[in-house]
Amino acid sequence: MYVTIRKFSRMRSVPEAARRAETGIGQILKRSPGFQGYYVFDAGGGVGGSVTLFESKETALAANEKALAWVRASLSDLLDGEPEITTGEVLVAISG
Repeated sequence: MYVTIRKFSRMRSVPEAARRAETGIGQILKRSPGFQGYYVFDAGGGVGGSVTLFESKETALAANEKALAWVRASLSDLLDGEPEITTGEVLVAISG
């Protein structure tokens, strides 16, 4: 499994960005090959982010291009700057 974490440090409205993401990029990612999960979080103080899980690095990287294009087209009025992106292989996964 492969993870991509996007952190947005200066957002005008994290709840509004989350609402748009749920009906926009969330639905696009859900139809992408290898999709495992997508989570949006509010860290407070105008900081928000997302965690995306795919079955492989290749499927994650392909989806990442779609995600960045969507962010630029659909959230530009809510963002100040580009997201900080961290990616990597998942080494341990524990679920309930």
